[in-house]
Amino acid sequence: MASHVVGYPRMGPKRELKFALESFWDGKSSAADLEKVAADLRSSIWKQMADTGIKYIPSNTFSYYDQVLDTTAMLGAVPPRYGWNGGEIGFDTYFSMARGNASVPAMEMTKWFDTNYHYIVPELGPEVKFSYASHKAVNEYKEAKALGVDTVPILVGPVSYLLLSKPAKGVGKAFSLLSLLDKILPIYKEVVCELKAAGASWIQFDEPTLVMDLDSDRLQAFSQAYSALESTLSGLNVLIETYFADVPKEAYKVLTSLKGVTGFGFDLVRGTKTLDLIKGGFPTGKYLFAGVVDGRNIWANDLASSLSTLQGLEAIVGKDKLVVSTSCSLQHTAVDLVNEPKLDKEIKSWLAFAAQKVVEVNALAKALAGQKDEEFFSANAAAQASRKSSPRVTNEAVQKAAAALKGSDHRRATNVSARLDAQQKKLNLPVLPTTTIGSFPQTMELRRVRREYKAKKMSEDEYVAAIKEEIKKVVQLQEELDIDVLVHGEPERNDMVEYFGEQLSGFAFTANGWVQSYGSRCVKPPIIYGDVSRPKPMTVFWSTTAQSMTSRPMKGMLTGPVTILNWSFVRNDQPRFETCYQIALAIKDEVEDLEKAGINVIQIDEAALREGLPLRKSEHTFYLDWAVHSFRITNCGVKDTTQIHTHMCYSHFNDIIHSIIDMDADVITIENSRSDEKLLSVFREGVRYGAGIGPGVYDIHSPRIPSTEEIADRINKMLAVLETNILWVNPDCGLKTRKYAEVKPALSNMVAAAKLLRTQLASAK
Repeated sequence: MASHVVGYPRMGPKRELKFALESFWDGKSSAADLEKVAADLRSSIWKQMADTGIKYIPSNTFSYYDQVLDTTAMLGAVPPRYGWNGGEIGFDTYFSMARGNASVPAMEMTKWFDTNYHYIVPELGPEVKFSYASHKAVNEYKEAKALGVDTVPILVGPVSYLLLSKPAKGVGKAFSLLSLLDKILPIYKEVVCELKAAGASWIQFDEPTLVMDLDSDRLQAFSQAYSALESTLSGLNVLIETYFADVPKEAYKVLTSLKGVTGFGFDLVRGTKTLDLIKGGFPTGKYLFAGVVDGRNIWANDLASSLSTLQGLEAIVGKDKLVVSTSCSLQHTAVDLVNEPKLDKEIKSWLAFAAQKVVEVNALAKALAGQKDEEFFSANAAAQASRKSSPRVTNEAVQKAAAALKGSDHRRATNVSARLDAQQKKLNLPVLPTTTIGSFPQTMELRRVRREYKAKKMSEDEYVAAIKEEIKKVVQLQEELDIDVLVHGEPERNDMVEYFGEQLSGFAFTANGWVQSYGSRCVKPPIIYGDVSRPKPMTVFWSTTAQSMTSRPMKGMLTGPVTILNWSFVRNDQPRFETCYQIALAIKDEVEDLEKAGINVIQIDEAALREGLPLRKSEHTFYLDWAVHSFRITNCGVKDTTQIHTHMCYSHFNDIIHSIIDMDADVITIENSRSDEKLLSVFREGVRYGAGIGPGVYDIHSPRIPSTEEIADRINKMLAVLETNILWVNPDCGLKTRKYAEVKPALSNMVAAAKLLRTQLASAK
């Protein structure tokens, strides 16, 4: 019985790639240094899987930024502004597309389906001249082969690539991205031919868009693409991989009828309904890659349950055609439990990171082949039983409080217009008030302070004094820049979710459970293993400390319940919405304590609300109802004069704008600049928004510093569709990943642009 892994984490167990990338970007190391780190990581991953016994080992899943950008490079689809003149695409062009440079902005970045991973969105139009410009897939296959490991090269499928793209600026509305299919297929054919010549026997095309709601024209594109590739693919075994949800019935029919395809991969963790389709009919003689090991969470697999599922599938497709697989790439989970010596032993027994999931895949494959490791399965069963019966998982008081939420929609008593009037009387803000999103640069010195305090090399008094000094600097800088509503800069926080999770019950934490979000940005999601509550105030001390340093309004900074949920590894033994309601009640306690302490502006970030939206439209309403309700629970009890902000970033918002309005926040700051100001189009189309709103005026994920004129131009575009009295001026997102040398001039230009517009508006009256 064979085993397969869809993909593997690429950052390394100790974030080796992150540090190599940042060293290269800072000019402290060479391209050769970066390539050496990458090659060592790839080598260790391939050897680990081979030693474990995995038969179908992936290659070309490694990336310096993301796999969609890699495909853009492969196709030579570089936007003209980057000045690429042909030939093999190097790091300069590649990273300019991802991060921008001194003269041109980066391409748009958005969420990868409903995950916290991001990708760089291709910009395509009828004039794009495609060419084979990156041989990465072939080179990595050869690299593995030289190490004695025969791999399955993975490519983002041609149809999904186009469906995940966007029309370039200036392209007419009538343009269809799928019209480019015939132009990109010749490049795919070149790649396939080179892989065949190099000795590849299998190739995997990832076509995850097949789990989406696709019309007949889009589904037809899959048939068209693989029919066109059929002769080139002859002699190769071809796997089409899907993940993240059920494959709809019509898509399943199209997929399993594709020409030249040997096997089909399905996510049977988040796509359990696909099992019914398989039972209803699976093409004879084809391979089924059964994704029964969860690639998106960190809970140990219920091996007995998975084995039962696999045995049922074996009866349908045949013993020699069933391959045990992960549900998706393991890049969405942490790397290895071996790196967690301090993790609670009982909780640790309930977990499996990427390295352990590879072992689970192989153990299931061996069990199907009659070589069941009884000791391994017995230990797994004991861990499953321990988790179900552990008293630390359940808190009856929390469950009772969450159950009592039913029957109320938890709205504030006064409408937003009246609240804004009351808040303005108290805050006395100018037209086009300026603010930032929360975090300020996380310097090496600041990281050292937190690290030494955590390692008990610094006393609590020393730590508090150091953090107070950092807050003082951030407050003084904002006052010097003349920003209207201040933040304390979050120097005490390494991560916005981890910080709160550490202070809530029901959460566990890792030392090295890092997961890539984009580029070199890694997050360390907390693990929600039990019922959630707030034992004591979490932010009141730091917020009141910061407010005591200034007469200007100081925002209390919280992470919202939906974002804490979506950016954590969540327990899978109860519905997600129940866990979310528990978190909402904990944040509600914090909001009310901040208000009592004299904090008049409180920001409750819901950066990940859109991210959790199910991939199928039929499931949207249920999710949005409980997600928006959870946000309202957090602040339903505050006074009219307390201004509630929220923040959302890097996603597509237009299709959920009415749910955003229904959140009933007083002010929302929202990503806008990097997505070509798509957000503004919803207001051009007539949506009325009465609360305060701050569409981001510049992209903080790029080192580029925008000019005053550029920012003023953006604000003018906003004023064309939004009322002057509700518009705020702010960056796209928090500033923690930037350097002060970038932040100071960018914010200075932002404030100058706001003042320029205020003067123009005043003179126009």
